[in-house]
Amino acid sequence: MAVSASIDALATRALAGDRRALGRLLTLVDDGGAGSADVVRQMAARAGRAWVVGITGVPGSGKSTLVDALLGAWLADGRTVAVIAIDPSSPVSGGAVLGDRIRMGANAAHPNVFIRSFSARGELGGLSRATLAAVDCFDACGFERVIVETVGTGQSETAIVALADTRVVVCPPGLGDDVQAIKAGTLEIADILAVSKGDLPLAAQTAAEMREMLTLRRKNAASAWQPRVLAVSALARSGIDELLAALDAHREAMGVGRRRVASAPATSHDAAAREIASLDAQGWRDRIAGLAARDGLCQALGISVRDGGPGRAAVAMTVGARHLNFNGGCHGGAIFALADSAFGLASNSHGPLASGIAAHITYQVVVRVGDTLIARAVEVQRSKRIGVYRIDVVRPEAVGEETAVSSFTGTVSIRA
Repeated sequence: MAVSASIDALATRALAGDRRALGRLLTLVDDGGAGSADVVRQMAARAGRAWVVGITGVPGSGKSTLVDALLGAWLADGRTVAVIAIDPSSPVSGGAVLGDRIRMGANAAHPNVFIRSFSARGELGGLSRATLAAVDCFDACGFERVIVETVGTGQSETAIVALADTRVVVCPPGLGDDVQAIKAGTLEIADILAVSKGDLPLAAQTAAEMREMLTLRRKNAASAWQPRVLAVSALARSGIDELLAALDAHREAMGVGRRRVASAPATSHDAAAREIASLDAQGWRDRIAGLAARDGLCQALGISVRDGGPGRAAVAMTVGARHLNFNGGCHGGAIFALADSAFGLASNSHGPLASGIAAHITYQVVVRVGDTLIARAVEVQRSKRIGVYRIDVVRPEAVGEETAVSSFTGTVSIRA
Protein backbone atom coordinates (compact mmCIF):
# COMPACT_ATOMS: atom_id res chain seq x y z
CA MET A 1 0.00 0.00 0.00
CA ALA A 2 1.51 3.33 -1.02
CA VAL A 3 1.93 6.03 1.56
CA SER A 4 -0.83 8.63 1.18
CA ALA A 5 0.14 12.06 -0.06
CA SER A 6 -0.39 13.63 3.38
CA ILE A 7 1.77 11.05 5.17
CA ASP A 8 4.42 11.27 2.46
CA ALA A 9 4.48 15.05 2.94
CA LEU A 10 4.72 14.57 6.71
CA ALA A 11 7.74 12.31 6.28
CA THR A 12 9.38 14.81 3.92
CA ARG A 13 8.93 17.63 6.43
CA ALA A 14 10.33 15.49 9.25
CA LEU A 15 13.40 14.60 7.19
CA ALA A 16 13.89 18.32 6.50
CA GLY A 17 14.07 19.07 10.23
CA ASP A 18 10.45 19.94 11.10
CA ARG A 19 10.18 18.82 14.73
CA ARG A 20 6.38 18.96 14.83
CA ALA A 21 6.21 16.74 11.77
CA LEU A 22 8.65 14.31 13.40
CA GLY A 23 6.48 14.21 16.52
CA ARG A 24 3.38 13.42 14.46
CA LEU A 25 5.32 10.78 12.56
CA LEU A 26 6.34 9.10 15.81
CA THR A 27 2.71 9.11 16.96
CA LEU A 28 1.67 7.45 13.70
CA VAL A 29 4.32 4.78 14.13
CA ASP A 30 3.37 4.19 17.76
CA ASP A 31 -0.35 3.87 16.98
CA GLY A 32 0.26 1.65 13.95
CA GLY A 33 -2.22 3.62 11.85
CA ALA A 34 -2.82 3.39 8.11
CA GLY A 35 0.39 3.93 6.18
CA SER A 36 2.63 3.44 9.22
CA ALA A 37 4.25 0.28 7.79
CA ASP A 38 5.32 2.18 4.66
CA VAL A 39 6.69 5.03 6.76
CA VAL A 40 8.70 2.56 8.82
CA ARG A 41 10.23 1.05 5.67
CA GLN A 42 10.98 4.50 4.25
CA MET A 43 12.75 5.65 7.40
CA ALA A 44 14.66 2.37 7.82
CA ALA A 45 16.03 2.75 4.29
CA ARG A 46 17.52 6.13 5.25
CA ALA A 47 18.88 5.07 8.65
CA GLY A 48 22.16 3.51 9.70
CA ARG A 49 24.39 6.34 10.91
CA ALA A 50 23.25 6.99 14.48
CA TRP A 51 24.92 5.52 17.55
CA VAL A 52 22.27 3.82 19.69
CA VAL A 53 22.99 3.64 23.42
CA GLY A 54 20.73 1.47 25.54
CA ILE A 55 20.24 2.29 29.23
CA THR A 56 18.57 -0.47 31.22
CA GLY A 57 18.33 -1.72 34.78
CA VAL A 58 15.97 -2.47 37.63
CA PRO A 59 13.28 0.07 38.63
CA GLY A 60 14.59 2.91 40.75
CA SER A 61 18.22 2.37 39.80
CA GLY A 62 18.67 5.95 38.54
CA LYS A 63 18.46 5.38 34.78
CA SER A 64 16.69 8.65 33.94
CA THR A 65 18.99 10.77 36.08
CA LEU A 66 21.99 9.16 34.39
CA VAL A 67 20.46 9.77 30.95
CA ASP A 68 20.07 13.45 31.84
CA ALA A 69 23.76 13.62 32.79
CA LEU A 70 24.77 12.05 29.46
CA LEU A 71 22.48 14.46 27.64
CA GLY A 72 24.09 17.46 29.31
CA ALA A 73 27.60 16.30 28.40
CA TRP A 74 26.79 15.47 24.77
CA LEU A 75 24.78 18.64 24.18
CA ALA A 76 27.65 20.70 25.60
CA ASP A 77 29.82 18.96 23.01
CA GLY A 78 27.52 20.10 20.21
CA ARG A 79 25.92 16.70 19.52
CA THR A 80 22.34 16.12 18.44
CA VAL A 81 20.67 13.59 20.71
CA ALA A 82 17.30 11.85 20.69
CA VAL A 83 15.96 10.07 23.76
CA ILE A 84 13.38 7.30 23.64
CA ALA A 85 12.03 6.72 27.16
CA ILE A 86 9.94 3.59 27.62
CA ASP A 87 7.53 4.26 30.47
CA PRO A 88 5.06 2.00 32.24
CA SER A 89 1.54 2.09 30.86
CA SER A 90 -1.10 4.15 32.59
CA PRO A 91 -3.87 1.87 33.89
CA VAL A 92 -6.39 4.58 32.97
CA SER A 93 -5.39 5.82 29.50
CA GLY A 94 -2.96 3.09 28.41
CA GLY A 95 -0.44 5.82 27.57
CA ALA A 96 3.01 6.48 29.01
CA VAL A 97 3.19 7.58 32.64
CA LEU A 98 5.94 10.09 31.66
CA GLY A 99 7.87 9.72 34.91
CA ASP A 100 11.20 9.51 33.07
CA ARG A 101 10.79 12.90 31.39
CA ILE A 102 10.46 14.68 34.73
CA ARG A 103 14.09 13.84 35.52
CA MET A 104 15.30 15.15 32.15
CA GLY A 105 13.78 18.61 32.49
CA ALA A 106 17.15 20.38 32.64
CA ASN A 107 17.94 19.54 29.01
CA ALA A 108 14.50 18.92 27.50
CA ALA A 109 14.22 22.40 25.94
CA HIS A 110 17.62 22.34 24.21
CA PRO A 111 17.26 22.73 20.40
CA ASN A 112 19.57 19.76 19.76
CA VAL A 113 17.57 17.26 21.79
CA PHE A 114 14.27 15.47 21.15
CA ILE A 115 12.80 13.45 24.03
CA ARG A 116 9.92 11.10 23.30
CA SER A 117 8.16 8.77 25.71
CA PHE A 118 6.49 5.54 24.61
CA SER A 119 4.20 3.37 26.66
CA ALA A 120 5.31 -0.22 27.13
CA ARG A 121 1.66 -1.25 26.53
CA GLY A 122 2.19 -4.62 28.10
CA GLU A 123 5.14 -5.48 25.88
CA LEU A 124 7.78 -7.76 27.31
CA GLY A 125 11.49 -7.21 26.96
CA GLY A 126 11.66 -3.69 28.45
CA LEU A 127 10.80 -1.89 25.18
CA SER A 128 7.65 -0.97 23.27
CA ARG A 129 6.54 -2.31 19.92
CA ALA A 130 7.43 0.97 18.23
CA THR A 131 10.96 1.36 19.62
CA LEU A 132 12.90 0.07 16.61
CA ALA A 133 10.83 2.16 14.20
CA ALA A 134 11.30 5.24 16.42
CA VAL A 135 15.09 4.72 16.46
CA ASP A 136 15.08 4.55 12.65
CA CYS A 137 12.98 7.74 12.46
CA PHE A 138 15.42 9.69 14.63
CA ASP A 139 18.37 8.19 12.75
CA ALA A 140 16.93 9.10 9.35
CA CYS A 141 16.15 12.63 10.56
CA GLY A 142 19.81 13.28 11.37
CA PHE A 143 20.19 12.69 15.11
CA GLU A 144 23.75 11.57 15.76
CA ARG A 145 23.01 9.70 18.98
CA VAL A 146 19.87 7.92 20.17
CA ILE A 147 19.50 6.95 23.82
CA VAL A 148 16.93 4.24 24.54
CA GLU A 149 15.96 4.01 28.19
CA THR A 150 14.01 0.85 28.92
CA VAL A 151 11.21 0.49 31.42
CA GLY A 152 12.46 -0.90 34.74
CA THR A 153 13.62 -4.42 33.95
CA GLY A 154 14.24 -7.76 35.62
CA GLN A 155 15.86 -11.04 34.64
CA SER A 156 14.22 -11.69 31.24
CA GLU A 157 13.69 -8.18 29.84
CA THR A 158 16.67 -8.11 27.50
CA ALA A 159 15.22 -6.93 24.17
CA ILE A 160 17.64 -3.98 24.22
CA VAL A 161 20.47 -6.38 23.31
CA ALA A 162 19.38 -6.57 19.66
CA LEU A 163 18.72 -2.83 19.34
CA ALA A 164 21.52 -0.90 21.03
CA ASP A 165 25.10 -0.61 19.80
CA THR A 166 26.30 0.03 23.35
CA ARG A 167 24.41 -1.32 26.35
CA VAL A 168 24.70 0.21 29.80
CA VAL A 169 23.16 -1.69 32.72
CA VAL A 170 22.54 0.57 35.71
CA CYS A 171 22.81 -1.16 39.10
CA PRO A 172 21.86 0.55 42.37
CA PRO A 173 24.23 0.09 45.30
CA GLY A 174 23.50 -2.59 47.87
CA LEU A 175 22.06 -5.23 45.55
CA GLY A 176 23.52 -8.01 47.65
CA ASP A 177 21.82 -11.35 47.00
CA ASP A 178 19.55 -9.70 44.42
CA VAL A 179 22.47 -9.99 41.99
CA GLN A 180 21.73 -13.71 41.85
CA ALA A 181 18.17 -13.01 40.74
CA ILE A 182 19.07 -10.82 37.78
CA LYS A 183 22.58 -11.72 36.67
CA ALA A 184 21.44 -14.50 34.29
CA GLY A 185 19.51 -11.97 32.26
CA THR A 186 20.01 -8.23 32.36
CA LEU A 187 23.54 -8.18 33.80
CA GLU A 188 24.85 -10.59 31.16
CA ILE A 189 24.00 -8.23 28.30
CA ALA A 190 26.06 -5.32 29.66
CA ASP A 191 28.88 -3.69 27.76
CA ILE A 192 29.23 -1.31 30.70
CA LEU A 193 27.95 -1.89 34.24
CA ALA A 194 27.28 1.46 35.91
CA VAL A 195 26.81 1.34 39.68
CA SER A 196 24.58 4.36 40.27
CA LYS A 197 24.47 6.68 43.28
CA GLY A 198 28.21 6.20 43.54
CA ASP A 199 28.47 8.65 46.43
CA LEU A 200 26.58 6.25 48.75
CA PRO A 201 28.57 4.01 51.14
CA LEU A 202 27.61 0.70 49.53
CA ALA A 203 28.48 1.75 45.96
CA ALA A 204 32.13 0.64 46.14
CA GLN A 205 31.11 -2.75 47.55
CA THR A 206 28.51 -3.25 44.81
CA ALA A 207 31.07 -2.33 42.13
CA ALA A 208 33.45 -4.91 43.59
CA GLU A 209 30.66 -7.53 43.48
CA MET A 210 29.99 -6.68 39.85
CA ARG A 211 33.65 -7.09 38.95
CA GLU A 212 33.72 -10.42 40.74
CA MET A 213 30.64 -11.50 38.80
CA LEU A 214 32.38 -10.65 35.53
CA THR A 215 35.25 -12.98 36.39
CA LEU A 216 32.72 -15.83 36.45
CA ARG A 217 31.53 -15.09 32.92
CA ARG A 218 33.21 -16.91 30.09
CA LYS A 219 35.26 -14.32 28.22
CA ASN A 220 35.13 -14.11 24.45
CA ALA A 221 38.80 -13.95 23.51
CA ALA A 222 37.89 -12.95 19.96
CA SER A 223 35.90 -9.91 21.08
CA ALA A 224 37.43 -6.45 20.87
CA TRP A 225 35.60 -5.47 24.05
CA GLN A 226 35.35 -6.85 27.57
CA PRO A 227 32.67 -5.40 29.93
CA ARG A 228 33.69 -2.67 32.37
CA VAL A 229 32.34 -1.70 35.79
CA LEU A 230 32.14 1.96 36.84
CA ALA A 231 30.71 3.72 39.89
CA VAL A 232 28.87 6.91 38.93
CA SER A 233 26.84 9.61 40.59
CA ALA A 234 24.83 11.82 38.27
CA LEU A 235 23.95 14.24 41.07
CA ALA A 236 27.51 14.54 42.42
CA ARG A 237 28.95 14.45 38.86
CA SER A 238 31.42 11.77 39.90
CA GLY A 239 32.37 9.04 37.43
CA ILE A 240 30.51 10.69 34.53
CA ASP A 241 33.68 11.57 32.61
CA GLU A 242 34.89 7.98 33.03
CA LEU A 243 31.53 6.69 31.77
CA LEU A 244 31.67 8.98 28.73
CA ALA A 245 35.18 7.75 27.95
CA ALA A 246 34.07 4.11 28.26
CA LEU A 247 31.12 4.74 25.95
CA ASP A 248 33.39 6.32 23.33
CA ALA A 249 35.85 3.46 23.66
CA HIS A 250 33.13 0.88 23.10
CA ARG A 251 31.84 2.69 20.01
CA GLU A 252 35.36 2.83 18.58
CA ALA A 253 35.91 -0.87 19.28
CA MET A 254 32.53 -2.26 18.19
CA GLY A 255 31.05 0.29 15.79
CA VAL A 256 27.38 1.10 15.19
CA GLY A 257 24.47 -0.56 13.39
CA ARG A 258 23.85 -3.61 15.62
CA ARG A 259 20.11 -3.54 14.88
CA ARG A 260 20.75 -3.74 11.14
CA VAL A 261 22.96 -6.83 11.26
CA ALA A 262 21.34 -10.25 11.24
CA SER A 263 22.37 -12.74 13.91
CA ALA A 264 25.29 -14.92 12.86
CA PRO A 265 25.19 -18.66 13.47
CA ALA A 266 26.88 -19.97 16.58
CA THR A 267 30.41 -21.22 16.06
CA SER A 268 31.66 -24.62 17.15
CA HIS A 269 34.54 -26.94 16.35
CA ASP A 270 32.50 -30.06 15.80
CA ALA A 271 31.61 -31.25 12.30
CA ALA A 272 27.86 -30.94 12.78
CA ALA A 273 28.11 -27.26 13.71
CA ARG A 274 30.36 -26.56 10.71
CA GLU A 275 27.79 -28.19 8.45
CA ILE A 276 25.01 -26.06 9.95
CA ALA A 277 27.09 -22.87 9.62
CA SER A 278 27.57 -23.55 5.90
CA LEU A 279 23.84 -23.66 5.12
CA ASP A 280 22.45 -21.20 2.59
CA ALA A 281 19.01 -19.54 2.93
CA GLN A 282 17.14 -22.50 1.45
CA GLY A 283 19.18 -24.91 3.56
CA TRP A 284 18.16 -23.06 6.73
CA ARG A 285 14.47 -23.15 5.75
CA ASP A 286 14.73 -26.88 5.04
CA ARG A 287 16.44 -27.45 8.39
CA ILE A 288 13.75 -25.56 10.33
CA ALA A 289 11.01 -27.35 8.39
CA GLY A 290 12.65 -30.69 9.19
CA LEU A 291 12.60 -29.91 12.91
CA ALA A 292 8.91 -28.95 12.71
CA ALA A 293 8.05 -32.15 10.83
CA ARG A 294 9.23 -34.14 13.85
CA ASP A 295 7.11 -32.10 16.27
CA GLY A 296 3.81 -33.76 17.15
CA LEU A 297 2.12 -30.56 18.33
CA CYS A 298 2.95 -28.78 15.07
CA GLN A 299 1.28 -31.62 13.20
CA ALA A 300 -1.75 -31.74 15.51
CA LEU A 301 -2.42 -27.99 15.29
CA GLY A 302 -1.53 -27.57 11.62
CA ILE A 303 1.47 -25.32 12.25
CA SER A 304 3.61 -24.87 9.15
CA VAL A 305 7.03 -23.26 8.63
CA ARG A 306 7.16 -20.01 6.62
CA ASP A 307 10.83 -19.16 7.02
CA GLY A 308 13.87 -19.94 9.12
CA GLY A 309 17.49 -19.12 9.70
CA PRO A 310 20.16 -19.04 12.40
CA GLY A 311 18.36 -18.07 15.58
CA ARG A 312 15.06 -17.27 13.90
CA ALA A 313 11.91 -18.97 12.67
CA ALA A 314 8.51 -17.99 11.28
CA VAL A 315 5.55 -20.35 11.52
CA ALA A 316 1.88 -20.00 10.55
CA MET A 317 -1.46 -21.46 11.60
CA THR A 318 -4.94 -20.96 10.16
CA VAL A 319 -7.54 -21.01 12.92
CA GLY A 320 -10.14 -23.78 12.62
CA ALA A 321 -12.63 -25.54 14.88
CA ARG A 322 -9.91 -27.49 16.68
CA HIS A 323 -8.33 -24.25 17.89
CA LEU A 324 -11.47 -22.72 19.46
CA ASN A 325 -12.39 -22.24 23.09
CA PHE A 326 -15.87 -22.36 24.65
CA ASN A 327 -16.52 -18.72 23.65
CA GLY A 328 -15.89 -19.35 19.97
CA GLY A 329 -12.58 -17.52 19.86
CA CYS A 330 -9.14 -18.95 19.30
CA HIS A 331 -7.95 -20.70 22.44
CA GLY A 332 -5.13 -18.85 24.20
CA GLY A 333 -3.33 -22.15 24.50
CA ALA A 334 -3.34 -22.57 20.72
CA ILE A 335 -1.79 -19.13 20.27
CA PHE A 336 0.75 -19.97 22.97
CA ALA A 337 1.56 -23.23 21.17
CA LEU A 338 2.12 -21.34 17.90
CA ALA A 339 4.49 -18.86 19.58
CA ASP A 340 6.17 -21.62 21.54
CA SER A 341 6.76 -23.61 18.35
CA ALA A 342 8.54 -20.65 16.74
CA PHE A 343 10.50 -20.21 19.99
CA GLY A 344 11.56 -23.86 20.05
CA LEU A 345 12.53 -23.95 16.38
CA ALA A 346 14.57 -20.73 16.59
CA SER A 347 16.34 -21.72 19.80
CA ASN A 348 17.28 -25.16 18.46
CA SER A 349 18.27 -23.96 14.99
CA HIS A 350 21.97 -23.78 15.85
CA GLY A 351 22.33 -27.44 16.69
CA PRO A 352 22.88 -27.77 20.46
CA LEU A 353 19.76 -28.77 22.38
CA ALA A 354 18.03 -25.77 23.96
CA SER A 355 15.46 -26.37 26.69
CA GLY A 356 12.97 -23.69 27.70
CA ILE A 357 13.31 -22.42 31.26
CA ALA A 358 11.05 -19.32 31.18
CA ALA A 359 8.28 -17.97 28.96
CA HIS A 360 6.00 -14.91 29.21
CA ILE A 361 3.10 -14.07 26.91
CA THR A 362 0.56 -11.27 26.51
CA TYR A 363 -2.54 -11.18 24.28
CA GLN A 364 -3.83 -8.10 22.45
CA VAL A 365 -6.85 -9.05 20.28
CA VAL A 366 -9.46 -11.78 19.83
CA VAL A 367 -8.86 -14.24 16.97
CA ARG A 368 -11.65 -16.03 15.08
CA VAL A 369 -12.11 -18.97 12.72
CA GLY A 370 -10.45 -18.41 9.35
CA ASP A 371 -7.79 -16.02 10.65
CA THR A 372 -4.22 -16.89 9.71
CA LEU A 373 -1.66 -16.18 12.39
CA ILE A 374 2.10 -15.85 11.90
CA ALA A 375 4.60 -16.19 14.74
CA ARG A 376 8.09 -14.76 14.13
CA ALA A 377 10.84 -15.70 16.60
CA VAL A 378 14.10 -13.72 16.73
CA GLU A 379 17.16 -14.39 18.85
CA VAL A 380 18.05 -11.33 20.92
CA GLN A 381 20.79 -12.85 23.08
CA ARG A 382 22.78 -16.08 23.03
CA SER A 383 25.72 -17.02 25.22
CA LYS A 384 27.29 -20.40 25.89
CA ARG A 385 24.54 -21.29 28.33
CA ILE A 386 21.57 -18.94 27.91
CA GLY A 387 19.47 -17.82 24.94
CA VAL A 388 16.75 -15.15 24.96
CA TYR A 389 14.13 -14.91 22.20
CA ARG A 390 11.39 -12.49 21.21
CA ILE A 391 8.34 -13.83 19.37
CA ASP A 392 5.64 -11.67 17.80
CA VAL A 393 2.34 -13.25 16.76
CA VAL A 394 0.54 -11.19 14.11
CA ARG A 395 -2.53 -11.41 11.89
CA PRO A 396 -1.88 -10.19 8.32
CA GLU A 397 -4.47 -7.68 7.11
CA ALA A 398 -4.09 -5.64 3.91
CA VAL A 399 -0.84 -5.75 1.97
CA GLY A 400 1.90 -4.44 4.23
CA GLU A 401 -0.37 -4.19 7.28
CA GLU A 402 -0.53 -6.49 10.32
CA THR A 403 -2.41 -6.60 13.59
CA ALA A 404 -0.45 -7.53 16.70
CA VAL A 405 -2.07 -10.53 18.36
CA SER A 406 0.41 -11.62 21.02
CA SER A 407 3.87 -10.90 22.38
CA PHE A 408 6.04 -13.68 23.78
CA THR A 409 9.51 -13.80 25.28
CA GLY A 410 11.34 -17.00 26.13
CA THR A 411 14.62 -17.99 27.75
CA VAL A 412 16.39 -21.29 27.13
CA SER A 413 19.20 -23.21 28.75
CA ILE A 414 21.69 -24.45 26.14
CA ARG A 415 23.31 -27.85 26.40
CA ALA A 416 26.51 -27.77 24.33
